[in-house]
Amino acid sequence: MLTPVILSLAATTSAAEHEPSQVATLASMLGGLILVLLLIFALAYLVRRFNLVPASQGVLKILAATSLGTKEKLVLVEVGGQQYLLGVTAQQVNLIDKLETGVAIGSDSFATKLRQAKSKL
Repeated sequence: MLTPVILSLAATTSAAEHEPSQVATLASMLGGLILVLLLIFALAYLVRRFNLVPASQGVLKILAATSLGTKEKLVLVEVGGQQYLLGVTAQQVNLIDKLETGVAIGSDSFATKLRQAKSKL
């Protein structure tokens, strides 16, 4: 008579021991979420760092940009078929030259840019 009661208590005790607690489940879920967010931020940093996203295809196109310092750049811009060389700083943008003949810039594919980024590492 006591045997079925003892067996049922033992079964519930052993099932509770093998079932993960709510805290462990929550910690596992939060760990996965943090890992996914870190992966997203790392990929966004790499895309921005190696300029893997092509410039917009609107009226104003940035054809090339070269960093001269921490906040200074030379930027080649095309507006309406005319190319301009601009000096860009944190405070202002200066027109350096209006190019009479356009500079041909090769349109690199994503694979070419990825190879260049890998070679920089």
